[in-house]
Amino acid sequence: MERSGARPGEPRRSTRAVTSTAELSHIGLRLFLERGFEATTVDDIAAAAGIGRRTFFRYFPSKNDLAWGDFDALVASMREHLAATPAELPMIAALRVAIVEFNRFPVEEIEYHRQRMRLILNAPALVGHSALRYQSWRTAIAEFVAARAGGTPDDLLPSTVGSVMLGLALGAYAYWLAHPETELVTAIETAFDELGAAFGDA
Repeated sequence: MERSGARPGEPRRSTRAVTSTAELSHIGLRLFLERGFEATTVDDIAAAAGIGRRTFFRYFPSKNDLAWGDFDALVASMREHLAATPAELPMIAALRVAIVEFNRFPVEEIEYHRQRMRLILNAPALVGHSALRYQSWRTAIAEFVAARAGGTPDDLLPSTVGSVMLGLALGAYAYWLAHPETELVTAIETAFDELGAAFGDA
């Protein structure tokens, strides 16, 4: 029988090195779910991925960042989507389309994404790190609103809309995680509908 070379308790080293951030993120998440986020080290992930510690940091600045996968690229894509939105589309309608698209994942990735979000929303170290990620997402929304309404992203309206949209998305995620039978996009669409109805009655 062929031996892996790893001693009991040590991470099993992959025989093939990873070649993408997505692949490395998947390996890291699997280890987080198996061992716990705090108990999994960068060295564990690097060994399982068949890469060195230094190579790991070329993909992600930290273990916390790995848990978020390609979030920065998704935010950049959402910025581009908003910038290309036709001027005649109302602001909230444009935000709805962009946020739904931001959270649309291939069917084969849904369960993986559910596990990732459950981890992000429950691991103490990641809950704290989330503030940095949420800020970049909220800023992208505020920048779009400021461009539409005039002014700067720090003005009251853009800042408020950014925070409201973040709250809506987090509320939809919490519902989706608690109700696996519900599709994520459906939860977000419904949140927009219900928020609109509530404010319409105000």
